[in-house]
Amino acid sequence: MIYIHIPFCKQKCSYCNFHFSTSLQFKDEMLSAMKKEIMLRKDELHNKTLQSLYFGGGTPSILSAGEISTLIDEVLKYFSFQNDIEITLEANPDDLDRKFLKELSGSPVNRLSIGTQSFFDKDLKLMNRAHNASEAEGSIKRAQDFGFENLSIDLIYGSPTSGFEIWKENLNKTVALEVPHVSSYALTVEPKTALNDWIAKGKVSTPKEDEQNKEFYYLSEFLKDNGFEHYEISNFAKPGFYSRHNSAYWKYKEYLGIGPSAHSYNGNDIRNWNIANNQQYVKKLNSNTLAKETEFLSQEDQFNEMIMIGLRTIWGVDLNSVKDKFSDRVFEHFHNEIEYKIKEGILIIENSHLKIPEKHWFMADGIASDLFIV
Repeated sequence: MIYIHIPFCKQKCSYCNFHFSTSLQFKDEMLSAMKKEIMLRKDELHNKTLQSLYFGGGTPSILSAGEISTLIDEVLKYFSFQNDIEITLEANPDDLDRKFLKELSGSPVNRLSIGTQSFFDKDLKLMNRAHNASEAEGSIKRAQDFGFENLSIDLIYGSPTSGFEIWKENLNKTVALEVPHVSSYALTVEPKTALNDWIAKGKVSTPKEDEQNKEFYYLSEFLKDNGFEHYEISNFAKPGFYSRHNSAYWKYKEYLGIGPSAHSYNGNDIRNWNIANNQQYVKKLNSNTLAKETEFLSQEDQFNEMIMIGLRTIWGVDLNSVKDKFSDRVFEHFHNEIEYKIKEGILIIENSHLKIPEKHWFMADGIASDLFIV
């Protein structure tokens, strides 16, 4: 599978610390550099038949439908697609007007991940989103009108501008709109963001963990009651609408990341990432040089990643894989660490897979980190 990072946005969201630029001055040069990177790295994936292609960002919908199609055509020069390939485009609601959707519906893109975040204006203003509440709802309906059935929306809970009643309304609206996939995250305060600065200056209240905890568990129960499956801590899907791309990440499959700051993984012990600098990325590719750094993962690194990722999913961690893949020393550490947590009910074993009971999922990252080899 391939991930393509589009490093452009109209404006900076208050909570975001991803890599992007609000200047489109060098967009054409960036797209040319990405095409060159695809060509230079075509042999890094062992499987030349792709099951998924994902445009993330940034804001990929800032590109035209034609520009998106040219990148897909470039991928097709070196790879083939499964007949049922999932091609996802992350999109902002304000970009999804009728003209863009009509053009996009004629492209190979067959899944949209819409950055809704909230259906309430006061939440969207705090987040400094480029869209308003009306556009949040309208974009979903328009996408459906143009035949996009495989839709996902992002929702953020735990905002200091909202409360439990507003959160319930967000979820009611989601179900009413018949969206088949939801990715939902707690509002987090990252360093070097506007939100962090506002909180430090007392302009905005700090998000409260107990309220986020309450909203998370309501989210899970409400969506499950309405036909969704809670298959990863932050992801919910109707049957048949799991994100194929993200599921492959969570199952440790190999993937190739194209574009500034994009990461790649060989499915075993090598991870690399491109530099998070648009100008340097373009400059290096113009000289036929890859703009990436490489990390060789130790047994400990691989173990820690397997634990962190696996325990966030309904699939859990395959105990047989841990035993087969790692040394006796690593497996002994693992066995000793999980024994107490199993007795306490924090971890369970089902069909030779280690899992966190769903009632403890909100604390999954902390539980996983206790098992790490450091």
